[in-house]
Amino acid sequence: MTGPARHIVIVGGGTAGWLAALILARRDDLRVTVVESSRIPTIGVGEGTTAVFRQMLQHLGLDERAFLAATGATIKYGIRHRDWRRVGHSYDGPIDDTAQVAGPGLDLYAVASGRPVAEVHLFGTLMDRRRAPVAEVGGREVPAGPFHWAYHFDQARAGAWLKRQATGVTVVDDVVAGLERDGEGGDITALRLESGARLEGDLFIDCTGFRRALIGPMGAEWVSYGDVLPVNRAMPFWIDLQEGEEIDPFTLAHAQGAGWMWKIPTTERYGCGYVYSDAHTTPDAAQAEIEAALGRAIEPRNDIRIDAGRLREAWIGNCVAIGLASSFLEPLEATSIHGTIVQLMWLDSLLAAPDGAARYNAAVARQVDDFRDFIRLHYVSERRDTAFWRDVAASHPPEVRARLDLWRHRLPERRDFAPVPLDLPHVQEQLYTPVLDGLGLLDRASARAALADHPHRRARLRKTHEQLTKDHRRAAGRCRPHRAWLSSLREEIPA
Repeated sequence: MTGPARHIVIVGGGTAGWLAALILARRDDLRVTVVESSRIPTIGVGEGTTAVFRQMLQHLGLDERAFLAATGATIKYGIRHRDWRRVGHSYDGPIDDTAQVAGPGLDLYAVASGRPVAEVHLFGTLMDRRRAPVAEVGGREVPAGPFHWAYHFDQARAGAWLKRQATGVTVVDDVVAGLERDGEGGDITALRLESGARLEGDLFIDCTGFRRALIGPMGAEWVSYGDVLPVNRAMPFWIDLQEGEEIDPFTLAHAQGAGWMWKIPTTERYGCGYVYSDAHTTPDAAQAEIEAALGRAIEPRNDIRIDAGRLREAWIGNCVAIGLASSFLEPLEATSIHGTIVQLMWLDSLLAAPDGAARYNAAVARQVDDFRDFIRLHYVSERRDTAFWRDVAASHPPEVRARLDLWRHRLPERRDFAPVPLDLPHVQEQLYTPVLDGLGLLDRASARAALADHPHRRARLRKTHEQLTKDHRRAAGRCRPHRAWLSSLREEIPA
């Protein structure tokens, strides 16, 4: 891309496209156009976010309560992992960071004491009690704690709501039929639309998902993660929420014989799916396995092949791929929308930089590679009960083995992770530690030895751990039930 971008054309709406429009349209020096077609149906998919989505709503000045009421979204405090370490064992990965309020060391104390790392987390307690993140005190709502929570939502409804907030954005209801490109540099000069119109722009953002309608013709190369991530198919289905049933404020990731099942709640239903390896089971056998696990029949909506990976370069010339057009991973840690938001913040900061494309590509490659390695770590299991788990145990990649060697005798620390541009949220020790602890990969003897020579510190950490645990249980006990609070928002805020 030569010269500054003044007109940005985003192709594809949905969550990624409208997030891009909202973030970039805030700039006074840019004009933003979104091309999306009302003839292409949007399929609602249950999606989980990280806390960065809530931070983004606040950054854009958008009303969280209105978002929840309009989209049927629910609160997410983390992920409950069932049967990953061994069948019958569960652990939680809450997303609040106790170090923000108590400083470092509580995780070390928990491991040394043989306590689950998640025990002291406010979000872990809220998960167990299925409570909303607010309590009524003196006739007003107050948050249970200082931490940002995340959401589950129907992707189609969330995208439609984001679209309604995008004032000052031009919308073109059409389909891209082809690209016009500069004969010398290869940049896109205009889009040819099915209506016969032309749409010129300076920078084009591809949010067309797996179609990659713009970045594909630009010569994008796919970097496959098939040799690292062991699952390659997904069978999505729905489960209706029963009348009066409390809504889980967490994503359930339930390990199975040839992969794992997700369960993501909205206010009407659970969006579910079995992510599995077709080298170890068939679609019919996968469906039968899930039905046996759930004790009920399911109606699969599809059986999707997963080609996990990322583009070698997400920014080529004057075209940038965002969202599923840029990368795709199994939804184990809600990396998709998180990655999209962080990438858009990077893009926004690098638009005028002469080396912006190179810096952006390096940052995105690092981000998604780190996501890949974190996801693969979840598969370091004691399970050997099926061929899938035996094959996984025999094939852990060097990146994961190196991490495990590093933390064999100490807990992860911030210094183990290189910072990302703008110091935006990323996969670091606060996410790794609960997973390592849940899988039994942290060494209690080493943790006890680390505190043995510091009795005053150990005593202080013990006191802090006990007090925080009591405080969090007390706070959770005062919070409203999750489903009742969400219902009150829908009554309070007209659709």
